[in-house]
Amino acid sequence: MRDRAISLSLRHLLLLLTAIGFLPLALLGTWGLMTAADVQRREQDRSMLELARALSSAVDAEHDGAAAALEAMARTPALQAGDLRGFHDLARRQAAAQPQWLGVILSDAGGHTLFRTMAPFGMAAAPVADPPSLARAVASRGPVVGSLMRGKGGRMAFPIRIPVELPDGRRHVLTAVIAPDRIVNVIQRQRAPGDWVIAVMDGDGRRVARSRDQDRFLGGMGSPGLQRLMRSGPEGTGDSTTIENVPVRTAYTKSPRWGWTVVVSAPTASLRWPLLQGALVYAAGLALTLAACIGLALLVARRIVKSFDGLAQGAAALGAGGAVAVTPSGVREIDQMGQALAAAAAARDRHEEERSELLATLERAVASQEGALAEAREAGRAKDEFLAVLGHELRNPLSPIVASLDLMDLRGDPGAQRERAVLRRQVTHLKRLVDDLLDVSRIASGKLELDVRPVDLADVARQAVAAAAGMKVTLDAPDTLWVMGDDSRLAQVLGNLLSNAGRFGGGEAAVVLSVEGNMARLAVSDRGAGMAPDLLARVFEPFYQAPQQLARRTGGLGLGLAIVRKIVELHGGRVSAHSAGPGQGSTFEVLLPMARQCAAVVPEPGVPVPHGLRVLLVDDNEDAARASALMLRHIGLDVRVAHTAREALAAYGSAPVDAALLDIGLPDMDGYALAAALREAAGGRALRLVALTGYGQKGDVERAAQAGFDLHLTKPASLDELRRALAAGVAA
Repeated sequence: MRDRAISLSLRHLLLLLTAIGFLPLALLGTWGLMTAADVQRREQDRSMLELARALSSAVDAEHDGAAAALEAMARTPALQAGDLRGFHDLARRQAAAQPQWLGVILSDAGGHTLFRTMAPFGMAAAPVADPPSLARAVASRGPVVGSLMRGKGGRMAFPIRIPVELPDGRRHVLTAVIAPDRIVNVIQRQRAPGDWVIAVMDGDGRRVARSRDQDRFLGGMGSPGLQRLMRSGPEGTGDSTTIENVPVRTAYTKSPRWGWTVVVSAPTASLRWPLLQGALVYAAGLALTLAACIGLALLVARRIVKSFDGLAQGAAALGAGGAVAVTPSGVREIDQMGQALAAAAAARDRHEEERSELLATLERAVASQEGALAEAREAGRAKDEFLAVLGHELRNPLSPIVASLDLMDLRGDPGAQRERAVLRRQVTHLKRLVDDLLDVSRIASGKLELDVRPVDLADVARQAVAAAAGMKVTLDAPDTLWVMGDDSRLAQVLGNLLSNAGRFGGGEAAVVLSVEGNMARLAVSDRGAGMAPDLLARVFEPFYQAPQQLARRTGGLGLGLAIVRKIVELHGGRVSAHSAGPGQGSTFEVLLPMARQCAAVVPEPGVPVPHGLRVLLVDDNEDAARASALMLRHIGLDVRVAHTAREALAAYGSAPVDAALLDIGLPDMDGYALAAALREAAGGRALRLVALTGYGQKGDVERAAQAGFDLHLTKPASLDELRRALAAGVAA
């Protein structure tokens, strides 16, 4: 009997052939998954170790920053001079400014606490927490981070210590007591997955910070599995368990600088899930592919290929920005892809249109902003030019008035003495108003600068009090009181406060200078009008004044106190106003940082102007020129007058002079060019040039110096100022 041959249907044969063809693919895919799993595990270990290293660097940076702050604190003059009380106050302020600093402790080399900023100075010392780290700081002569300890107040903290050697050879240790929250903040700044656990351990292996349950596990040791892993070397990765007994994959690294360890752990289950998910996806892909090959390969292969060709053409058109047209295939999924391509093309067209509109709107906004900036710059330039011209035009009329008053005083006419005093007070008041307007403009534009150097505030106060004419002022001040500042601006501060007291304080004031900690205190008090609380809150605002009668007997523009506040703030100080209420007087208090005492500056004896000194006076204001010339001739000077630059050059060419007082704004040539021409005409002969002008801004003074002037005077200049300007040239 013939054996029956094994026969298979075509469907079964195709199924068998498909299975045989997919078997190598399945085996290769399985091997690939295993290899990918191993690579992924190593990559995860590497990324976790890099995160641990980055966190360790961040923790080191926190320690370095704290150590640097301590080193800067140790170089303060109070500690170097042995002033422990002053250094205690400084350290307390520095500790309050540092986030998560609980305080600062100063100990001697023997371990005895000298003071703690957590307690008042002089309180009985508490025992030193973590003595081993204190001993290491003394022995190593470098910064040391101690272990996490529970302090006297019950809070957990760790110390950072640096040794300090004073000029007299004594050695101390300066310690910052830092809360663990500072390290917790470092952990919280990291973008780690939510189920990961990050911990920072101190040199003894105690937990300082943890991303989970910080308060619960603070100060505890790591799990036994973690401790075994950490004994394998300074850094590494491996399997362990958390303190909650959860299996994790762990990476750790120990800082070689500070000895602290950062531990990063990820749950093993969460790490394995992507591998399992990949295997499932791969198996599903194999099954779907096999089913597609069996069910569709022979039936719809050609149709599918044709449909895919249409989709490919549509995708190419979408990328090129053309119209997308996909022919229906009768296969739902392919038709959906075609619809999606068409929808994407429509969305692309809408987005392009919106983008074009947005770009156009942005261009219009940028153009509008640039126009607004240009207008603002032009307005600022116009304002500066206006103020410069305003100062010049307001000062020019004052010059002949002051010169005439000085001339009348020289002539000694007793009949109009009272009227001259009235005129001089009003001219001084008007000059102060002009200076206040220009100063407040410099403040608003940020152009007010200071010439800072050691200044004896007591001497400034004595001069200001002596210059307060028409007021009864008492002064209570030490012999010297040194601050770092600009003496002319400090004199302006006191002058404005005394002027304010003169207007609102009934003409009487008391000036008191004293020392308050490391600050110099200047107080100006009066018994006059006083201030209500709403006025106290706004008294330093520009242009703000108390309500006055229409007569405005007190006068002023409301700028003096605003200028005082800005000048004091530029000196690093502060100013405040106090009053018990209307009719009970006011007190203005200024606090300025003190400076080291310097030797008193002995003023050089004045040099008299020699009789017959030849002076050329050039001014296009005929009244000012005539009055100033008469005044200078009255004191014995040989004065020639010119109203233009051409007249001045002709006068100098006919007979050289010893000095020249030049106005800047001349009709035919500005004073800068005239100064250069006179220098050239002098040909090396001694000639003192003094700019006498209504332009008094800093740029005008600098430009005068660059043009060859020896001195810059702002109108109106008094007789004493002219004497000093001309006498300085004789002394030189």
